[in-house]
Amino acid sequence: MSKAEKTKQFIIEKTATLFNTKGYTATSLSDITEATGLTKGSIYGNFENKDEVSLEVYKYNSGVLKKSLMRSFSEEFPTMYDKLYAFVAFYRKNWQLVFLHGGCPLMNAATESDDTFPALNSQVKISFQDWTETISKIIKAGKLNNEFNQEIDPEQYASLFIILIEGGILLSKTTGDEKHLNLALDRIQILIDKEIKKNPL
Repeated sequence: MSKAEKTKQFIIEKTATLFNTKGYTATSLSDITEATGLTKGSIYGNFENKDEVSLEVYKYNSGVLKKSLMRSFSEEFPTMYDKLYAFVAFYRKNWQLVFLHGGCPLMNAATESDDTFPALNSQVKISFQDWTETISKIIKAGKLNNEFNQEIDPEQYASLFIILIEGGILLSKTTGDEKHLNLALDRIQILIDKEIKKNPL
């Protein structure tokens, strides 16, 4: 990695929580210089403008979340059923860490960029599509190996999981009460056990 690449990565990592907490639009160049200890000239020497910093930080934040989530779908969990349960467990175990860093980066960016930051909104759409496809593939694999009900629609359940999780995170972060997220995760587990699993519990 070149010196310039290291500097860019330093800026991204140092401002990741800042952008996710304060907002991609509200975060100012002064905030960035304060968080990094670098001058404005140094920031603009590595990025064309603040929007470019915002996009790169979003990619970093969403990438960190994806990397953490993908551990749930690793070979550590042998069955597709185990993988879905590990996915739910990730949020039960890590909600405090997610909230500490400003909440879900996908939801935060989606809310903020809807009408005001088209480039960021496009990146968020890609993230949600990728998330949906990842969960859907697990459910499809479970159907192929006969773990899951053959009649279910993987894309619909993947979408429903995301809706429940994002809604739970929103309410829990807003109220400061984890019960809303836990309620959403409980509902996902019921869906897995009663509707997705071939032989319902």
